[in-house]
Amino acid sequence: MKTIPRKHLFLLLLISVLAVSSVYSQERIVYKQIDSTSLFMDVYRPANFDASKKYPAMVFFFGGGWNGGSVKQFEPHAKYFAKRGMICFLVDYRVASRQHTTPFESLKDAKSAIRFIKEQRGNLQVDTSMIVAAGGSAGGHLAAATALINDYNEDTDNLKTSAVPNALVLFNPVIDNGPGGYGFERIRNQYKNFSPLHNIQKGTPPTIIFLGSKDHLIPVETMQYYKTVMTKVNSRCDLHLYDEQGHGFFNYAKFEFYKKTIHETDAFLKSLGFLRQKPLVEIE
Repeated sequence: MKTIPRKHLFLLLLISVLAVSSVYSQERIVYKQIDSTSLFMDVYRPANFDASKKYPAMVFFFGGGWNGGSVKQFEPHAKYFAKRGMICFLVDYRVASRQHTTPFESLKDAKSAIRFIKEQRGNLQVDTSMIVAAGGSAGGHLAAATALINDYNEDTDNLKTSAVPNALVLFNPVIDNGPGGYGFERIRNQYKNFSPLHNIQKGTPPTIIFLGSKDHLIPVETMQYYKTVMTKVNSRCDLHLYDEQGHGFFNYAKFEFYKKTIHETDAFLKSLGFLRQKPLVEIE
């Protein structure tokens, strides 16, 4: 596949300024070009953005089983955390329904996105010591995998740039791809190098996880075991369970639980020093 050299990518960065409001500004930038496929990320910055400063960043990966999905899923989250002083990125990546790809290409793109943000930190005004990877369902897998999986890197990526973020925010994430876990029929024997649950190690970034007790894809027991293993390697893992809630309960359409998970995420990031210690802005 023909890929535009990374050193030239920033020439394609600014595609359009889509919106400006009293709380955030949005841009769409290209982070990766493969043959005729351009992969974008939407960027939300605080309204009082100061180009001379560096900001914590939050990178969102949408859900959809590596088959589909839209960056719009986490747009409300990006708007909220932009208000809180973060630069937020909504990352598009290759999926089966659009590019006829496998979950492995999805992971390659997620890691490329983190590397791109780090390598363009000067242009993007990102503090690379405060990068949060976040996602829901298969997007939660991608966020976790950027921190835990060493394999599945794009050939054109500079592997000297780490794809590991500094914290993880995971919404009913697909973290077990082994036998009996989600996606095993597509991953097969590669699960040992692809499944976050099977690759937890010392130094895993602090993590917060949200899960409904009635999730039909992810058993509560699996997530409790994930937390147990994280504890064994001395990594922080805050697990929040929500009674009688199913898969996707955190989305904006279910506003009550959207607000609850936003509140807990805000508190988690404040505890890490990624957000200022001040009262929450209004959750809209």
